[in-house]
Amino acid sequence: MAKSKSKPKSKRSSRPARTKAAKSHSRAQRAVTKHAAGNATLKYIPWHTVELEDLKPLLQRQFVVGQEIMLARVLLKKGCIVPEHSHHNEQMTYILEGALKFWIDGKEIVVNAGEVLCIPPHMPHKAEALEDTVDLDVFNPPRADWIDKTDQYLRRGK
Repeated sequence: MAKSKSKPKSKRSSRPARTKAAKSHSRAQRAVTKHAAGNATLKYIPWHTVELEDLKPLLQRQFVVGQEIMLARVLLKKGCIVPEHSHHNEQMTYILEGALKFWIDGKEIVVNAGEVLCIPPHMPHKAEALEDTVDLDVFNPPRADWIDKTDQYLRRGK
């Protein structure tokens, strides 16, 4: 006699109701996900095919968004100021050419070509290009404000 399989009894969710902040974060995450690949896919993207945004006279950028990460190529002319700001994203900055001076965590740090700065989430920081600079920034999760172009702190004085 064959045994019949019985379906496991479903358990009621013991999760608490979502808070307003959690719902807002969820909306932001959906906005990011909308721009990321729906399923994990291989992407090959030459930089010359990516839109070059003119944010203000001394600042341009390009970015590529993956599932849970964003890579940005930021071009800063000497004297360009990135105003103080913070974000919930972890950031890694790698300077390909030039140098950036950061004001961060009560310190002034100069990051030169070939050097990396790791910025934890929520840490206020400001930067100035000491010379023409090419910078690669990695963000996790992707910057929703960059994707939807609500990053007004970068666009002031355009």
